[in-house]
Amino acid sequence: MAQSTATPHFQNSMGLPKIEIGAHEFMCIGASPPYDHPHVFLDMGRESEIICPYCSTLYVNNKMLANHAAKPAEAAWAGDVAA
Repeated sequence: MAQSTATPHFQNSMGLPKIEIGAHEFMCIGASPPYDHPHVFLDMGRESEIICPYCSTLYVNNKMLANHAAKPAEAAWAGDVAA
């Protein structure tokens, strides 16, 4: 399970063009392992969205979601994220 103090990790095994997340700083892992791409740290800064340079997923900040939460919920990765 992901810790609340750890950097949130999100994945897009569903192949969706857009995922809503509660975080502004996070790691995109692509698809769930073993089909993940290099885990890349993304920071939206003052913006409300960012595109992952590896998988082209558009991540959009949703202030109604908790930091580690996503919409759809299965996009929030709570598994082993060790490199």
